[in-house]
Amino acid sequence: MGRKREFDEEKALDAAMQVFWKKGYHATSLTDLTMNMKLQRPSIYSAFGDKEKLFEATLRNYTKLHISNIRSKLQPDKSVKDAIRSFFEGLIEEEYQGNQNKGCFCINTMVELAPHDEKFEILTREHQMYLSVIFQEMIQKGIQSGEFHRDLDAKALAQTFVVSLIGITVLMKSRPEQSFIDSAISNTLSLLK
Repeated sequence: MGRKREFDEEKALDAAMQVFWKKGYHATSLTDLTMNMKLQRPSIYSAFGDKEKLFEATLRNYTKLHISNIRSKLQPDKSVKDAIRSFFEGLIEEEYQGNQNKGCFCINTMVELAPHDEKFEILTREHQMYLSVIFQEMIQKGIQSGEFHRDLDAKALAQTFVVSLIGITVLMKSRPEQSFIDSAISNTLSLLK
């Protein structure tokens, strides 16, 4: 019978994610992780395995929470179009008001690791597909309610929104003029007819 863990796994994963998120996978050392997680190396290895497995666990945890958060933000109050517009506007507002722009943990992984590691390519692609499904469901609701034209291609438009979301998130790291981003969002949303 194994010993019961003497730490909160969710808190430990969040602490590890914060380090990975700030420094990136490659620049994060085991010392960084032990200090932030407040765990000794044997406890980390026992609970999560090596650094790569710990990173994978943090990424899986993040994507689960991120999808749930996006789904809740996209619950329409009035109209589907307003819900999607509010989502994108809220994203921009958060980025410009934040002191430190870390981007999306999953998108950072897509940029840093996916080109060189098939496992992370697959995990980040799965996240993109989940996002696409959420947007597609929203657009289909708008079609069914008569808010959008019946000939609107919900799947293609959902994929466009995912590309826009990822592009905006990466672009925000360079703090572009807000009018530049606002114009891009406005043009993207104009596809909802």
